Amino acid sequence: MQSLVNSSITPLLNTPGPFNEFPGEFSPLEAVKALKETRVLMIGAGGLGCEILKNLVFTGFRKIDIIDMDTIDVSNLNRQFLFRESDIGKSKAEAAAAFLRRRIKDESLEITSHFCAIQEKDQSFYRQFSVVICGLDNVEARRWINALLVGMVDSALNNLIPMVDGGTEGFRGQSRVIIPTVTSCFECSLDMLSPKLTYPVCTIANTPRLPEHCIEWASQLEWPRRFGDRKFDADIPEDVDLMHSIALARAKEFGIANVTRSLTLGVVKNIIPAIASTNAIIAASCCNEVFKLVTSCNPVLDNYMMYSGDESIFTYTYAHAKKANCPVCGTEVRAISALRWWTLRNLIDVLKTKQEFLLKLPSVAKADIPLYIALPEHLRLLTENNLNMKLIDLVSPGEEVVVTDANLPISMRLLVSKYDGPDVEPQDISSLLKS
Repeated sequence: MQSLVNSSITPLLNTPGPFNEFPGEFSPLEAVKALKETRVLMIGAGGLGCEILKNLVFTGFRKIDIIDMDTIDVSNLNRQFLFRESDIGKSKAEAAAAFLRRRIKDESLEITSHFCAIQEKDQSFYRQFSVVICGLDNVEARRWINALLVGMVDSALNNLIPMVDGGTEGFRGQSRVIIPTVTSCFECSLDMLSPKLTYPVCTIANTPRLPEHCIEWASQLEWPRRFGDRKFDADIPEDVDLMHSIALARAKEFGIANVTRSLTLGVVKNIIPAIASTNAIIAASCCNEVFKLVTSCNPVLDNYMMYSGDESIFTYTYAHAKKANCPVCGTEVRAISALRWWTLRNLIDVLKTKQEFLLKLPSVAKADIPLYIALPEHLRLLTENNLNMKLIDLVSPGEEVVVTDANLPISMRLLVSKYDGPDVEPQDISSLLKS
């Protein structure tokens, strides 16, 4: 393996790329040394993560950490090629690390696995790495690691750790390079996400965390086991009721709330399968960017690449701009307009559902008093009566409030710029449309 690295990678680095910004400072020897000594973190060892890990070791990286909280299910084996049938039930991170050690018989290869959630590690853990690579299957985890890395950087750009993020959805995918506090961050592009959410299959079998995971388990795994070839029909109410009851039982087993009948129906109609070839394309893009970041042989992606392979084969690269009012990397206050009849609960609903926020457990406070605190439970009980109070009585026009989320390390400055509409909530939809 070492001879392969020397024969294929070293010649590539002997001459800097034609667009290298500082060709006079580039050193092939330093670039090769960086490949061997730079410590990188791979978050996620699923379909995309397996592809990226394979690319990293064959490119010459020798210090790799893998973190993943999921275990291997039989449904993973068709595209997560680092795993075998004998690995079912094992940690993805540990099984991937073990496979790569067996395959790459190189004593210099150091792969460390972490079988846990990314939120269980503190800043001191993440400061060990020069690059963080994300092959995650959910938005919440991306937002968390993005906010953490941005928050670690000080005014002198100390503790700056680039993040390379990849994602796939069917025949579509994207990759991006995030330089915390320098380029736009993941939160800046939150409103680009499709409002029609999809839910991956690979994390539902053993470690469900969300209501959607329970519903996909019921749809993709438990329904076929119980009913064989009888297909679920979303147009038959009895089938929907049965699917809901199966998902609800799964949710109760893991202490997960909010598995409703309507959510069940929405999830089972919106599943998009993972496609191995799309994973390979996006993984290649991500690994190339990590390679360029570490070796400085060429400029890195600036800063977003999208790939479409469903109706045609199309890629497009552009520089996504930072948002001045981004709650993670911005400095400006975010302003919204509200209706006069809104209660504090209506504002909370907007923070949960509007595409530019998508918070899970938002809390709202003024400078001198908390308005609503979602967690811990005793503070929620103390402040939940405010939810039914009119917002205009709690927050004056132009008054600044702070919004936080128990699931995200962010603090958003928000102000209600103005109040419009009637004082009483309209009772018919035509009145709402007029307002």
